[in-house]
Amino acid sequence: MLKKRSLSIMIALGVGAVLCVAALAFAAGMPEVLVLESDYKKTRSAVTFTHQKHIDDYKIACGECHHDDQGQPLNELTADDPVQKCIDCHSKPGEVRGRQAQGMSEQELLTYHANAMHANCVSCHRDYNKEKQARIAPATCNECHPRD
Repeated sequence: MLKKRSLSIMIALGVGAVLCVAALAFAAGMPEVLVLESDYKKTRSAVTFTHQKHIDDYKIACGECHHDDQGQPLNELTADDPVQKCIDCHSKPGEVRGRQAQGMSEQELLTYHANAMHANCVSCHRDYNKEKQARIAPATCNECHPRD
Protein backbone atom coordinates (compact mmCIF):
# COMPACT_ATOMS: atom_id res chain seq x y z
CA MET A 1 0.00 0.00 0.00
CA LEU A 2 2.82 2.39 0.92
CA LYS A 3 4.65 1.55 -2.33
CA LYS A 4 1.55 2.34 -4.40
CA ARG A 5 1.08 5.63 -2.61
CA SER A 6 4.76 6.54 -3.06
CA LEU A 7 4.58 5.63 -6.73
CA SER A 8 1.45 7.78 -7.18
CA ILE A 9 3.15 10.72 -5.48
CA MET A 10 6.25 10.32 -7.64
CA ILE A 11 4.16 10.17 -10.80
CA ALA A 12 2.19 13.25 -9.75
CA LEU A 13 5.41 15.15 -9.01
CA GLY A 14 6.87 14.06 -12.35
CA VAL A 15 3.80 15.22 -14.25
CA GLY A 16 3.84 18.49 -12.31
CA ALA A 17 7.53 19.03 -13.14
CA VAL A 18 6.90 18.39 -16.84
CA LEU A 19 4.00 20.86 -16.84
CA CYS A 20 6.11 23.50 -15.05
CA VAL A 21 8.95 23.10 -17.56
CA ALA A 22 6.48 23.32 -20.44
CA ALA A 23 4.91 26.45 -18.95
CA LEU A 24 8.33 28.07 -18.48
CA ALA A 25 9.35 27.23 -22.04
CA PHE A 26 6.06 28.61 -23.29
CA ALA A 27 6.45 31.79 -21.30
CA ALA A 28 10.08 32.22 -22.36
CA GLY A 29 9.26 32.19 -26.08
CA MET A 30 6.15 34.33 -26.10
CA PRO A 31 5.28 37.39 -24.03
CA GLU A 32 2.05 36.95 -22.11
CA VAL A 33 1.03 40.58 -22.64
CA LEU A 34 2.05 42.81 -25.53
CA VAL A 35 1.57 46.53 -25.93
CA LEU A 36 1.05 46.93 -29.66
CA GLU A 37 3.01 50.10 -30.24
CA SER A 38 4.50 51.46 -33.42
CA ASP A 39 6.94 54.20 -34.29
CA TYR A 40 4.59 56.27 -36.40
CA LYS A 41 2.34 59.00 -35.04
CA LYS A 42 -1.07 57.76 -33.92
CA THR A 43 -4.16 59.56 -32.75
CA ARG A 44 -5.12 56.87 -30.22
CA SER A 45 -3.38 54.96 -27.44
CA ALA A 46 -1.62 51.64 -28.04
CA VAL A 47 -3.57 48.40 -27.71
CA THR A 48 -2.71 45.97 -24.92
CA PHE A 49 -2.96 42.40 -26.21
CA THR A 50 -3.00 39.31 -23.99
CA HIS A 51 -1.62 36.21 -25.70
CA GLN A 52 -2.47 34.01 -22.73
CA LYS A 53 -6.13 35.03 -22.60
CA HIS A 54 -6.59 34.38 -26.32
CA ILE A 55 -4.93 30.97 -26.04
CA ASP A 56 -6.47 29.79 -22.76
CA ASP A 57 -9.91 31.41 -22.77
CA TYR A 58 -10.68 31.51 -26.48
CA LYS A 59 -8.63 28.49 -27.65
CA ILE A 60 -7.08 30.45 -30.51
CA ALA A 61 -4.09 28.82 -32.17
CA CYS A 62 -1.04 30.90 -33.14
CA GLY A 63 -1.78 30.51 -36.84
CA GLU A 64 -5.18 32.13 -36.52
CA CYS A 65 -3.43 35.50 -36.19
CA HIS A 66 0.09 34.88 -37.49
CA HIS A 67 0.27 34.23 -41.23
CA ASP A 68 2.73 33.91 -44.10
CA ASP A 69 3.30 36.37 -46.93
CA GLN A 70 0.32 34.90 -48.80
CA GLY A 71 -2.03 35.42 -45.83
CA GLN A 72 -2.12 31.69 -45.05
CA PRO A 73 -2.15 30.69 -41.35
CA LEU A 74 1.14 29.54 -39.83
CA ASN A 75 -0.46 26.41 -38.38
CA GLU A 76 2.84 24.86 -37.29
CA LEU A 77 3.84 27.93 -35.28
CA THR A 78 4.57 27.34 -31.59
CA ALA A 79 5.10 29.71 -28.68
CA ASP A 80 8.89 29.23 -28.90
CA ASP A 81 9.17 30.15 -32.59
CA PRO A 82 10.44 33.59 -33.56
CA VAL A 83 7.86 35.72 -35.34
CA GLN A 84 8.06 38.94 -37.28
CA LYS A 85 6.23 41.99 -36.04
CA CYS A 86 3.18 42.92 -38.08
CA ILE A 87 4.82 46.18 -39.16
CA ASP A 88 7.73 44.26 -40.73
CA CYS A 89 5.42 43.34 -43.63
CA HIS A 90 2.54 45.77 -43.20
CA SER A 91 5.07 48.58 -43.30
CA LYS A 92 3.19 51.66 -44.43
CA PRO A 93 2.40 53.77 -41.37
CA GLY A 94 -1.13 54.55 -40.35
CA GLU A 95 -4.48 53.65 -41.79
CA VAL A 96 -6.23 54.42 -45.05
CA ARG A 97 -10.03 54.59 -45.05
CA GLY A 98 -12.98 56.46 -46.48
CA ARG A 99 -12.40 58.43 -49.68
CA GLN A 100 -8.68 57.86 -49.45
CA ALA A 101 -9.23 54.08 -49.63
CA GLN A 102 -11.63 54.17 -52.59
CA GLY A 103 -10.31 52.21 -55.53
CA MET A 104 -7.61 50.46 -53.50
CA SER A 105 -7.54 46.68 -53.48
CA GLU A 106 -7.68 44.74 -50.23
CA GLN A 107 -4.03 43.80 -50.80
CA GLU A 108 -3.07 47.48 -51.13
CA LEU A 109 -5.00 48.39 -47.99
CA LEU A 110 -3.26 45.65 -46.02
CA THR A 111 0.15 47.17 -46.70
CA TYR A 112 -0.87 49.86 -44.17
CA HIS A 113 -0.10 48.77 -40.63
CA ALA A 114 -3.32 49.90 -38.95
CA ASN A 115 -5.48 48.50 -41.75
CA ALA A 116 -3.83 45.09 -41.33
CA MET A 117 -4.17 45.15 -37.55
CA HIS A 118 -7.82 46.17 -37.71
CA ALA A 119 -8.60 43.57 -40.38
CA ASN A 120 -7.02 40.83 -38.27
CA CYS A 121 -8.31 41.79 -34.83
CA VAL A 122 -11.60 43.62 -35.25
CA SER A 123 -13.05 41.20 -37.79
CA CYS A 124 -12.33 38.28 -35.43
CA HIS A 125 -13.84 40.16 -32.48
CA ARG A 126 -16.99 41.00 -34.46
CA ASP A 127 -17.36 37.37 -35.58
CA TYR A 128 -16.94 36.20 -31.98
CA ASN A 129 -19.56 38.65 -30.71
CA LYS A 130 -21.96 37.60 -33.47
CA GLU A 131 -21.43 33.91 -32.64
CA LYS A 132 -22.04 34.53 -28.92
CA GLN A 133 -24.84 37.03 -29.62
CA ALA A 134 -23.27 39.38 -27.09
CA ARG A 135 -20.77 42.23 -26.97
CA ILE A 136 -17.91 40.37 -25.30
CA ALA A 137 -14.86 41.08 -27.45
CA PRO A 138 -13.90 44.74 -27.95
CA ALA A 139 -14.82 45.95 -31.43
CA THR A 140 -14.89 49.73 -31.23
CA CYS A 141 -12.09 52.29 -31.20
CA ASN A 142 -12.35 53.23 -27.51
CA GLU A 143 -12.67 49.63 -26.34
CA CYS A 144 -9.29 48.69 -27.83
CA HIS A 145 -7.62 52.09 -27.59
CA PRO A 146 -8.53 53.45 -24.14
CA ARG A 147 -8.08 57.16 -23.62
CA ASP A 148 -4.87 58.03 -21.81
